[in-house]
Amino acid sequence: MKLTRARTLIREIPDYPIPGIRFQDLTPLLGDGEAFDEITKALEEFVEDAQVIAGIEARGFIFASALAQSHGLGFIPIRKAGKLPHRTIEESYGLEYGTDVLQIHEDALTPGTRVLLIDDVLATGGTIIAASKLILRLGGSLVAGASILEITELAGRTKIIEHFPDLTFHSLFLV
Repeated sequence: MKLTRARTLIREIPDYPIPGIRFQDLTPLLGDGEAFDEITKALEEFVEDAQVIAGIEARGFIFASALAQSHGLGFIPIRKAGKLPHRTIEESYGLEYGTDVLQIHEDALTPGTRVLLIDDVLATGGTIIAASKLILRLGGSLVAGASILEITELAGRTKIIEHFPDLTFHSLFLV
C-alpha cells in the first residue's frame, strides 16, 4: 500500500464540532490495518534518537503508542485536564473553536529524556505548543514533532516556529 491510499481514507466532516470547522476524521484510516501500518512505518523516520514517544490525546495516542511499541520505546500520554490519576502539571492552549488544558504526569520523564511528540492533526498549533511546553518544563528534550495531517491555512507550523524555532516538525500530509 502507498501512503496516497492511506490519505484517501481521511475524511472531512464539515461543521463538526461546531459550524465552520472542517474536522479531519482519521478513524477510517485507523480501521484499515494496512493503511494504519503504512502510516506507522512512515512515522518511523522521525524517531531518530528519541528515548520515548509522547502522544497527545486522543488520536495522537494511537499513533504514538504504536510507534513506541514497534521501537521498544516508552510512551507518554499527554491528556486533557482531569484524566490522569497522579500529580500533574498543566498548560492551557487555544483551539480553532475555544480553549482547553493539557496535562502530563509530573514524573513522566526525567530531565534530559529525548522525546518525539506525535499528534494526529496540526491545525492552529495550540496542542503541539502546549504539549511541547509541558515536556520542556519537565526537563525533556524535544527531538522532533510529527503529525499525520497538517491544515496549512491555519498556520500552525508558523506558530510552532515562533515558540520553538529549533523544533523540527514533520507532517505526512498537507491539506
